[in-house]
Amino acid sequence: MGVLDGLPGREGAAEAKVPAARRTLLEQFIAYLSTERGLSMNTVASYSQDLQAFFKYLTEIGRDCTSFTRDDIVNYMGRLKDGGYSTASICRFISSIRGLCRYLVIEKIIVDNPSETLRMPRQWERLPKALSMDDTMRLLGSEVNGKMFVRDSAMMELLYASGLRVSEIVSIKINDVNFEGGFLRVMGKGSRERVVPMNERASLRIREYMLELRPLLLHDRQSPYLFLTVRGKPMTRQRFWQALKSFGVSANIKLSPHVLRHTFATHLLDGGADLRSVQKMLGHSDIATTQIYTKVSSDRIKKVYQEHHPRAK
Repeated sequence: MGVLDGLPGREGAAEAKVPAARRTLLEQFIAYLSTERGLSMNTVASYSQDLQAFFKYLTEIGRDCTSFTRDDIVNYMGRLKDGGYSTASICRFISSIRGLCRYLVIEKIIVDNPSETLRMPRQWERLPKALSMDDTMRLLGSEVNGKMFVRDSAMMELLYASGLRVSEIVSIKINDVNFEGGFLRVMGKGSRERVVPMNERASLRIREYMLELRPLLLHDRQSPYLFLTVRGKPMTRQRFWQALKSFGVSANIKLSPHVLRHTFATHLLDGGADLRSVQKMLGHSDIATTQIYTKVSSDRIKKVYQEHHPRAK
């Protein structure tokens, strides 16, 4: 079998049916993730896709879905790496398999967790990219032609002001916004609610959008959602990406939603914010996820030192 054969998401890979017993186990695990852990539909779908691929691999090596070993997992990760998968993608697969192993232990299907001592690959080779302060100000000051500019500029300001995920910003409802308090409520991953700050500039842009454009988009209808499409429907991820791309082209900056989220976190840490506060604002369940930003800030400090200190060269 070639390196890429049987790998998830690879075009031309042979399709193999998941045996009934494994399908039943997967369905039970997915139900557990949805009902007991309250994970989002997108997260559950990712778990399902990852584990279907892993079960297919177990079938190929003659293993049962409840009797695989740590070495089996390590070998599978090696196959993914040889197949060209990024470190971030491999970490996602490991996370899915870990979740399954914990479930098997909880349900007393297995006694020993084969993923317990498994370590994540080194992820700092893929550090988040953050915009400089000058680039950020140029981006937010961009003038983009079109009747939706008022809405799009409000979304850009809010994204940088609050570090939201795309799924979070398109799901904001009118009642989630507290203009007087300067904050908004956000429903994040795993249906976890958090409160995030909102600065005055973002607040003004949102008010402007709500007064000037939002009523026109509704056409005398009602909607609980803050950001709407030209048809008066809730904003979609695709439309948001289009708006972001237009601002990036105008400012000559390569953009993605995560770039602005990373910029939000990095600028906070550069300004002296503590890691725990940034973790809460980003909605990270594990502070280890937030700690990667401290490496970014350290790299920036090192670069400034090397460029400007007379003895650093």
